[in-house]
Amino acid sequence: MPVFEYKGKTLAGAAVQGSLKAKTKADLERVLRQNRILVTSISKKAADIQIKIGTGIKKIDVSRFTRQFATMIGAGLPMVQCLDILSSQMENKELAKVVSQVKEGVQGGSTLSESLSRHPKVFDQLYTNMVEAGEIGGALDAILVRLALYREKADQLVRKVKGAMVYPSVIMFVAAAVTIGMLAFIVPVFAKMFGGLNAELPAPTQIVLSISNFLKANFLYLFFGTLGLAGLFLWWKRTPAGALLFDKVLLSSPVFGNLVRKSSIARFTRTLGTLLSSGVSILEALEITGKTAGNLVIANAINKSVVSIAEGDTITAPLKESGVFPPMVTQMISVGEKTGGLDDMLNKIADFYDEEVDEAVSALTSIIEPVIIVLMGVVIGGILIAMYLPMFDIIGKI
Repeated sequence: MPVFEYKGKTLAGAAVQGSLKAKTKADLERVLRQNRILVTSISKKAADIQIKIGTGIKKIDVSRFTRQFATMIGAGLPMVQCLDILSSQMENKELAKVVSQVKEGVQGGSTLSESLSRHPKVFDQLYTNMVEAGEIGGALDAILVRLALYREKADQLVRKVKGAMVYPSVIMFVAAAVTIGMLAFIVPVFAKMFGGLNAELPAPTQIVLSISNFLKANFLYLFFGTLGLAGLFLWWKRTPAGALLFDKVLLSSPVFGNLVRKSSIARFTRTLGTLLSSGVSILEALEITGKTAGNLVIANAINKSVVSIAEGDTITAPLKESGVFPPMVTQMISVGEKTGGLDDMLNKIADFYDEEVDEAVSALTSIIEPVIIVLMGVVIGGILIAMYLPMFDIIGKI
């Protein structure tokens, strides 16, 4: 959407100005009237031509900002002063610029949630909706504390899952690099030596030499072919059908499926529980949770729950049909719906599954580590044995 710059006056006569995203000028005028601003001029802002990859702002930086902001608001400091102090003391200069722009928006007459929503890459829909609920309910300090806790636990969950994936990935990369290095540089040395023997080589040695020769002759084709396949896979994974199939396979995979399932349930219940306890309506909370689910299978189940509630039914039926949520989870959600304590029940489920993720990470590490070590030993040891077999034959003949 285009960005419009506006100038106007409040009902008290104070001059205000700022910029907002809107489809048309008429839409922006309507929004400003709802905020009791008398518009004097609106002009379309010229687009900034910038080539920038990402925002340069990490999730942990936003979590720290939220915690500090919540503490300062809870201490009774004015909002503008809090934002001014935080923007001047931040180590991350990109986030400092964003916070400074949020402060200018608040000074210009916008609400905090409106100012935050102008930076969707930094403050997502969940963040701005919770802040808006806190502003409307007059409990912004409590909502910010809840939001800080949510982000800290969500970041911790992501670190656990990434940590489980990093170790086996590094080991497999090292194993592949060592294997390719041996086939490309060490095996050819043995091949030259065996070439002068004019003797029939054992079958394992012939196989390894054939693989080495093929790798040397087609290295560039294999390298660029691998890059092409990786790019094709990433493109396919971004398509709706590809993403859905990939998420289904990931959930049902024997090694990582259990970890992915538990972390997805923890994220879903934590997000929905936090939104509901912050005063966000259940339909809006489910829509936001669906967008941040991180797995299309779960997102589809959540979207079906939105339709189910709109038709007067419960959340649990679509969740059961997805096959992702265990009976215990759906039963606890059903009890929470019936007793009117759905937010508390969801937070309890999230706490339980946080512990389950810890156990799943430990189990995954304990399984993968010996398997990778054995595979490395078999591959590298097999290459070495294949190269030394002819030498054993020569020594035996001597």
